[in-house]
Amino acid sequence: MYHSDLCPRFEKAMEIISKRWTGLVIYQLQNGGPQRFSEIESSLPISGRVLSDRLKDLEQAGLVKRDVYPETPVRIEYSLTEKGQALRPVFDSIERWAHDWISIEK
Repeated sequence: MYHSDLCPRFEKAMEIISKRWTGLVIYQLQNGGPQRFSEIESSLPISGRVLSDRLKDLEQAGLVKRDVYPETPVRIEYSLTEKGQALRPVFDSIERWAHDWISIEK
């Protein structure tokens, strides 16, 4: 039987944001505002299928909202909810940490 001394809420939060590409999708939406699927897809080295799955996961977790505009053709935009925007300090801290501690081999 699995037992963890971690706070269940912390464990769930890490489960959500640690999925492959999820952090980068959140980061892209933080820095780009509302975006169409194609804009997000072209800004990241990610397949459309995986991006679609991640956006659905994030929408289900309440971090991303999907706005459908009844135009011709239909326009769909993704943006962060208040809950998603609340992750900004976390991502800012990771960005500072990476700048200070991660080296890029050329």
